Amino acid sequence: MAPPIDVAPPALAFEFATATRIVFGAGKLAEVPAAVKALGGARALVVTGQRKDRAAPLLAALARAGVGAVTFAVAGEPTVELAREGTARAAAERCDVVVALGGGSAIDAGKAIAALLANGGDPLDYLEVVGRGQALTRPSAPFVAIPTTAGTGSEVTRNAVLASKEARVKASLRSPHMLPRLAVVDPDLLAGAPPEVLASSGLDALSQLIEPLVSSRSNPLTDGLAREGIRRSARSLRRAVLEGPDAPARDDLAAASLLGGLCLANAGLGAVHGFAAPVGGTFDAPHGAVCAALLPAVLEVNLRALRARGPDHPALPRFDEIAALVTGRAGAAAEEGIAWVRELCRDLAIPGLRRYGATEADVPALVAKARAASSMKANPLPLTDDELTEIASASL
Repeated sequence: MAPPIDVAPPALAFEFATATRIVFGAGKLAEVPAAVKALGGARALVVTGQRKDRAAPLLAALARAGVGAVTFAVAGEPTVELAREGTARAAAERCDVVVALGGGSAIDAGKAIAALLANGGDPLDYLEVVGRGQALTRPSAPFVAIPTTAGTGSEVTRNAVLASKEARVKASLRSPHMLPRLAVVDPDLLAGAPPEVLASSGLDALSQLIEPLVSSRSNPLTDGLAREGIRRSARSLRRAVLEGPDAPARDDLAAASLLGGLCLANAGLGAVHGFAAPVGGTFDAPHGAVCAALLPAVLEVNLRALRARGPDHPALPRFDEIAALVTGRAGAAAEEGIAWVRELCRDLAIPGLRRYGATEADVPALVAKARAASSMKANPLPLTDDELTEIASASL
């Protein structure tokens, strides 16, 4: 077992950065063409998800505003190769602005393309962990992010996650220069979303609110945002998935996702996302579903580790606070919060990692990669290999 940790609090110091402008509200998609023109955009690369038809109203509105547009579809989670292809397409079409309309994959792809369009070079020049990790020195081409799912919060983060097929891992391009110039969060875009998408993306958002609240880099700004997001997610996610997302639920889920993005970008994450990167890079598994499968075991192991090695750690009472937020009961104990998360995952039919091909034989490699993942650095305390192994095995 690892020795007890030093929990003496450091002097308060933090940084908060986000998109230049955030626009939230039903029907706000209609404001995008004028905003693109205000950014100086004459020709836009519109990055979409697999269903390009969802971008048809936006493309028509851009045309009416006098903005030319070409589309670039992202069929799955973005890869290094796809970022190269999209950047070449944008350059060949002389695009001067990038607009991403879709889930986290489309937005991350658009964010990477906008950065590479302005900085040149190859994604591996800048990619963390598996690339050369060079700094992006120039601001990205003007980038507008419009999420159509409520999970990743990528519209307000400074990184783009790309999969490397060769290294079998996901890693980030990361720079303050990558923050979007405009994030438009329109809850109406969640109408008609499939239940399984609402479930996996919603649990991704919930994990991106819980992990920053107990993070070693938490701060007063993100703490408040995380608490509000957890409250909104807890009251609406189950109902939205099982009964369909009415307008109040759409508002809650979109707000929770946005708040989670603000939190993770400024306070870090933890073991859920530390594992999600190698799992997603090794198996054909959606990021949100992976995070959902990992969340209960990570909470349980972190709680036990804190009690054993950091009984005075400031993150420890926050597990009770999370329990109160998700159950709606003042005085709820940490174990009740973890049980609530497990029950939510059961109710929403969240599969284990075996669904995507992971087995016990893969656990040692996943543990080794998770230990080195950048997200793991903000876990409330370092976890031992035995604890990481327990998380991976329990999440199968």
